[in-house]
Amino acid sequence: MEQNFKTIEFLKEGLIVNIRLNRPDKHNAINPLMIAELTMAFAEIANQPELRLVILRGNGSSFCAGADLNYMKEIAGFGQEENLEDARKLATLFMQISDCPIPVMAVVHGAVYGGANGLSAACDIVLAHEDTVFAFSEVKLGITPATISPFVIARCGQAAARELMLTGRKFNASEGYRFMLVNQVYSDESAEKIMELYVKQLLSSAPNALRQCKDLIKMVDTARADSAKIFDETTAMIARQRASEEGQEGLAAFFEKRKPNWIL
Repeated sequence: MEQNFKTIEFLKEGLIVNIRLNRPDKHNAINPLMIAELTMAFAEIANQPELRLVILRGNGSSFCAGADLNYMKEIAGFGQEENLEDARKLATLFMQISDCPIPVMAVVHGAVYGGANGLSAACDIVLAHEDTVFAFSEVKLGITPATISPFVIARCGQAAARELMLTGRKFNASEGYRFMLVNQVYSDESAEKIMELYVKQLLSSAPNALRQCKDLIKMVDTARADSAKIFDETTAMIARQRASEEGQEGLAAFFEKRKPNWIL
């Protein structure tokens, strides 16, 4: 696959595809072009039966710091329909990653904020550097983590989601491991060894059995039994909240560097 991507790097090495978020000067913050390019990349991967593994990483000091500031400013001016269309594009990307027919492994570091948690949670395996900082920061901006919620809750369950999404607090890789959002925590010294272990295990599994296993897990997962309904309801929820008075106040307060009016 030869593509002139601007926000990601796509490198096919034998049976493995390496995808790197490539906006290091912006901490790989998500913008519409990145959403489109990642969606295109995963659509192509799904059509290449010889591939066996995708590794998703970020260049620079962070995996992904959430939504790009200019993107957030643009969102702040969206109406209901524009918000709904934008939310559908993001939800479609998360669904494509989750439904990728081959294993997808995220290797995260630095900041993993907001929508970045959707990227990682949609993956099959998540490795996190010990210094990684996570946050579901949406509620601090007067919005909700709606589009990422099906994938996050599928990984960590309601109990962890209630604490992390309601408080919006930052938490580290060790807590991420305890909350089951992370499969393994790595250090600078152990990174290569842990990655090699997972790659070896995944490539030693029968390729067709792996693809069927992913289908099996999705089929049996009762939480996704009505995924179409969940998709529609979560995208509608975030669109409504973004366009609401509270959502507008939260985004305005963020850009004006002041406290929103709900903080007493």
